[in-house]
Amino acid sequence: MTHVVCQPCYDCRYTDCVVVCPVECFYEGEHMLYIHPDECIDCEACVPECPVEAIFLADNVPEEWRDYIRINAEMAPKCPVITEKKTPLCE
Repeated sequence: MTHVVCQPCYDCRYTDCVVVCPVECFYEGEHMLYIHPDECIDCEACVPECPVEAIFLADNVPEEWRDYIRINAEMAPKCPVITEKKTPLCE
């Protein structure tokens, strides 16, 4: 199972989550972050760090955001890895 970044991250892109990830599975897109499903170890360290509560275990993604499971899987390999905190888009 993997964790998934969902809609609340869009045009927000807080990066508090990336600095606690022990396996560097976050990737930075133009509008949001993505978690690579093959790299995530389900440690849940990122979940409490997200100030907008955008990260869910794939099995627990709310119905209205289920497409983000596919979006993370498709977009993460196309984006650069991110490991350092940056200024969010919403500031």
